[in-house]
Amino acid sequence: MSDLMGIIKGRRSVRKYQERDVSDEALNQILESVKWSPSWANTQCWEIIAVRGQGLKEKIQEILPKTNPARKHFAEAPMVLAICGKLESSGFYKGQVTTKFGDWFMYDLGIATQSICLMAHDLGLGTVVIGLFDHDRVGEALGVPEGYELVSLIPVGYPTKDSAAPKRREISEFTHYDKF
Repeated sequence: MSDLMGIIKGRRSVRKYQERDVSDEALNQILESVKWSPSWANTQCWEIIAVRGQGLKEKIQEILPKTNPARKHFAEAPMVLAICGKLESSGFYKGQVTTKFGDWFMYDLGIATQSICLMAHDLGLGTVVIGLFDHDRVGEALGVPEGYELVSLIPVGYPTKDSAAPKRREISEFTHYDKF
């Protein structure tokens, strides 16, 4: 198994973290992985807000719905990355949308998010991708400007424990040859 396959297979959603800071060096390596992520026509439509301030993390935690399992320990994460996308950039040509699916920023941010999670795991850090929250209220708290959307929040820190992999579908269950 290649090192990359081991990283892919080993990454887990982590919701509880040790009281240990994430170094600037680790943050820079994570951001470097975003820098080199592919995007539509190299638009690089991502903007990342690195949140370390305890008060701001607590404010965001209060906005997360009580039904979100990441809420309980959210503010304990040493750092949270807020993943934002520039609108009407990715998937556009000369100001016109070019795909059936419209603005392509969600696809590009998904790739960048995968890069973040895999690089963090490779550095011994844990992450979880949070999408269940009031995006407008958290975006306002983070100062996200007009023309951009806050898409997800990714707490980052050293996991308190290792966890087993969830069950996965067999390749034969999702692969089709020549036709669906």
